[in-house]
Amino acid sequence: MFTTRPTLQGTFGMVSSTHWLASQSAMAVLEDDGNAFDAAVAAGFVLHVVEPHLNGPGGEVPIILAPVDGEVRVLCGQGPAPAGASIGHYRSLGLELVPGTGPLAAAVPGAFDAWMVLLRDYGTKSLAQVLRYAIGYAEDGHAPVERIGETVESVRELFETEWTSSADVYLPGGKAPAPGELFRNPVLAATWRRLISEAESAGEDRVAQIEAARMVWREGFIAQALLRQSATPTMDTSGSHHTGTLTAADLAGWSAAYEAPATYDWDGWTVCKAGAWSQGPVFLQQLALLPSRAADLPAYGSAQYVHQLIEGCKLAMADREAWYGDAAEVPLAALLSEPYNTARRALIGERASYELRPGSPEGREPVLSAHATAVSTGEPGFDPLGLPAAGAGVGEPTVGKQTTGEPTVAKDGATRGDTCHLDIVDRWGNMIAATPSGGWLQSNPVVPELGFPLGTRLQMAWLDPGLPNSLTPGRRPRTTLTPSIALREGVPVLAFGTPGGDQQDQWQFHFFLALALRAPVRGGLDLQGAIDAPNWHNDSFPGSFYPRGMRPGSVTVEEGMDPDVIEALRRRGHDVTVGGAWSEGRLCAVARDPETGVLSAAANPRGMQGYAVGR
Repeated sequence: MFTTRPTLQGTFGMVSSTHWLASQSAMAVLEDDGNAFDAAVAAGFVLHVVEPHLNGPGGEVPIILAPVDGEVRVLCGQGPAPAGASIGHYRSLGLELVPGTGPLAAAVPGAFDAWMVLLRDYGTKSLAQVLRYAIGYAEDGHAPVERIGETVESVRELFETEWTSSADVYLPGGKAPAPGELFRNPVLAATWRRLISEAESAGEDRVAQIEAARMVWREGFIAQALLRQSATPTMDTSGSHHTGTLTAADLAGWSAAYEAPATYDWDGWTVCKAGAWSQGPVFLQQLALLPSRAADLPAYGSAQYVHQLIEGCKLAMADREAWYGDAAEVPLAALLSEPYNTARRALIGERASYELRPGSPEGREPVLSAHATAVSTGEPGFDPLGLPAAGAGVGEPTVGKQTTGEPTVAKDGATRGDTCHLDIVDRWGNMIAATPSGGWLQSNPVVPELGFPLGTRLQMAWLDPGLPNSLTPGRRPRTTLTPSIALREGVPVLAFGTPGGDQQDQWQFHFFLALALRAPVRGGLDLQGAIDAPNWHNDSFPGSFYPRGMRPGSVTVEEGMDPDVIEALRRRGHDVTVGGAWSEGRLCAVARDPETGVLSAAANPRGMQGYAVGR
């Protein structure tokens, strides 16, 4: 099959990420005798610099790692709600939803500590060695991708009138970052230089320095600046100024932690995901709804195949709304059990469903937020995010115009934001997948002393009591972030993921099945062919981002999908929107053949910035 690029193959190391500078920085670490985990930390901090509209140090990152000769583990870099972030407090402010921007939406920042814990436990490099790439791009400058400037222009008025510290960084001299010109963030570079200096005062021991850096983040000059920003009244999407709830005790009391992955076995594969505090088990539920063998699926790419995957996704996403979260026990074993999925599979008919149909695992009755069903519409052109897309004016319909996983931003700062992704495998067989997100330049004002903003992940929690995803102090908001590692006959062979909010476990699922169902290329998995294959998503469930809308029966497909399949889907009742060419997904992937030791990698051409490198 023709692909946009070859699937790379080699034996030394492979990297795939959503920005070429992050990929090459990670490769430089591998070339300097670092391992996959050192390389991931370096790439993660570079992504903060070169994709600040998609992630930042004040955001979060779930990580799945497969150390050679070790167990697959999840490292949770999703911080919880602060102690003061109660439903009662937000309701007392007259709010029905957590705002999409501003300090009220800020969870305890999780990304920085997760990267530090990874470096401490699995890395070999020092803090200064992994941060030097990010410092270089922040200090000396990088040529920004178009969407940074476009995002800044979308919120120019907000920056100039309200979030002036953001204007200082992203509108220097009144000008937004422009392609072909060097853009710098010297304040961020100074933050990391000071951090390294204070960490190195702990002595020459690598681990001691990393622990000292963690303390600076939690209790030192970084913590103090974050707290000052949280306490500053800030205009948010509610149209009012609010202060946040973050306290010194919140910052000092939280640490990134390891946990076992959620897994599901299917046709010789084992897929590993983060638990039901993420949307990761949606991927596993979609697998559980399939026949147990790939050979029993409808023909790949046929109308029946696409229809079956769309309808299975709707059922899994409905369960996500009813059962996933960190505020209550999630009956995940029951949701993945064969009896439950046999019954759920029978709900998939020949026509498209327009209902939100959560199941009743263990006989328990599902409960949904009242808002989840109140903000739905089937009108053509409805944007489930309520926001303009790239290339659309404010108030214009956005469906089909921009679904590559980039943020959409309104003039008041309302945004769905988005995400980055990276996958790495090294010559020893260590493998990692990570999905950094949050702390976007458009999420909160830049902290003047630090050069980056707080995040807004609390917008994903409901202000209705008694739900698994109710806003709860000390509990994680359910995140859309969902990296993946897959094993073949018990051995890690594949790491993959994508930006894209609620679309992540749709695009990834289609990619995974394309690998499982299509012929190998050069003796290995056809990573690039599976990434390049036409993709699609649906919005038939409440969105995770403010204002939490949905569009029942909707399917958005890429222009490259077979027109006969599109018409067949419409005859089945699907409300199909044909998006632009190369508009669905920003997938990354690396793989390792355990028998030959051959490594491979591929990256998505959509968005024009993801790249794989390796040798």
